[in-house]
Amino acid sequence: MPRVAFVFPGQGSQAVGMGRPWVDAFAGAREVFRAADEALGLELSTLCWEGPAADLQLTANTQPAILTASLAVHAAVAERGLEPVLMAGHSLGEYSALVAAGALDFADAVRLVRRRGQLMQEAVPVGEGAMAAILGLDEEAVRRITAEAAGDEVCAVANLNSPVQTVIAGHAAAVERAMELAGAAGARGVIPLAVSAPFHSPLMAPARAGLEPRLAATDFRDPAVPVVTNIDARPAASAAAARDALARQIDGPVRWVESIRWMIDEGGVDAFVEIGPGAVLSGLIRRIERGVTAISVAVPDDLAKLAELEA
Repeated sequence: MPRVAFVFPGQGSQAVGMGRPWVDAFAGAREVFRAADEALGLELSTLCWEGPAADLQLTANTQPAILTASLAVHAAVAERGLEPVLMAGHSLGEYSALVAAGALDFADAVRLVRRRGQLMQEAVPVGEGAMAAILGLDEEAVRRITAEAAGDEVCAVANLNSPVQTVIAGHAAAVERAMELAGAAGARGVIPLAVSAPFHSPLMAPARAGLEPRLAATDFRDPAVPVVTNIDARPAASAAAARDALARQIDGPVRWVESIRWMIDEGGVDAFVEIGPGAVLSGLIRRIERGVTAISVAVPDDLAKLAELEA
């Protein structure tokens, strides 16, 4: 049987209707959505299933919505008894991984990410920050470009998603300069991202400062399954390490390439299961390591894909 890792998506995978097929088919998934509504005191389930899309796209709503939808899927996957050796989540998805690993109660997590979304949105006035994806240039080249583009503003590497996809973030003018430099340097693509704030950049320092007291007041446990963190690309071995990593990832980069490489090279993982809406991470993983199995479980029919891992 392969050594399996579970990975959980972050912001950008949301879509109206997410989670509804799981709720219709699995009691465990229904309980996850019920618990989210109760913890937040609002009808998050209705927003996920019916929209409107504009409200679902608001960061303070998107983050708890994706967490809830992902853990509803996990509840169904867990019924099958498939046991991962490692877990990880992309940005927001790290909270999903920690809940799945038993390190964090779901109700606490959904309240934390709701506040996380609010703080990240409030950290930089709308229009002052930006993010862009740079395709076809390696990390070293992108880092040189961001350093040149920054000037007296912020322009930084935010997400190291694949060997040829790096996301940058910072002040809007600096990101614009970096996009021009990347194009001149031969980037295969330079794509401005439709986001409301420059996530995972030093401009998120106020959000980190705002969330740290909430994290400190929340009960964490040692993960029952090691969770590889975004900020260190290594497992958090203790409750304290998991909490600290969540604080540092707010204004630090998502080191996804290194995280996946560590799971393969040091953790012996040869199959990844993406749990939650969308299939973004499965695609990234296949670009990081062509020979590895990467399966997305986004709708109930996808459970059939797990049969090959359970043999």
